[in-house]
Amino acid sequence: VWIFGYGSLVWRPGFEFTSRKVGFIRGYSRRFWQGDTFHRGSEKMVQHPVTTPLFDFQACTWGVAYEVRGEQIAASLEYLNMREAVLGGYDTKLVKFHPQEKDAEEPILALVYIATPQNPSYLGPASEEDIAAQIIVSSGCAGHNIEYLLRLADFMRYFCPQAEDKHLFSIEEALISILPCLYYTEEPLEET
Repeated sequence: VWIFGYGSLVWRPGFEFTSRKVGFIRGYSRRFWQGDTFHRGSEKMVQHPVTTPLFDFQACTWGVAYEVRGEQIAASLEYLNMREAVLGGYDTKLVKFHPQEKDAEEPILALVYIATPQNPSYLGPASEEDIAAQIIVSSGCAGHNIEYLLRLADFMRYFCPQAEDKHLFSIEEALISILPCLYYTEEPLEET
């Protein structure tokens, strides 16, 4: 079984796997339009994990597909069902995964967890600046939401340099432009 991840699964799968491949799925756009009050948010501060709610024939979403075999299958699906479906509100879909490798043969069928507008945690569209402002103040049991955004942007930059993800990089840019404002002080730093 192959499992495709396009958010935190690219850098923190949390389950055992046999192999992994970088690549993409067609027809979906990555968006930070899903709410979360557990992994990287709280009841007081909802965070924006990534989802792929938009079906668009022209779009590609880059990520990592993990191959699980034997005993890994049941364990990984049980773990991901809790992490993505029960706690995250995501649906499971079967998609064609296209490996990045030049000598790749046919696409591979893979499971993917996708949040649709019909789930109760769906937040919908917002400006990149509003999403970045919410990311800055959100954290949960899996860590701070800034880490989520920056690790995902780093993955895209280093493993998929040919891919464009304007939405992701616009949020990263907005976040970086806001951060200095949060720490501004008129008092000079003392030398130690």
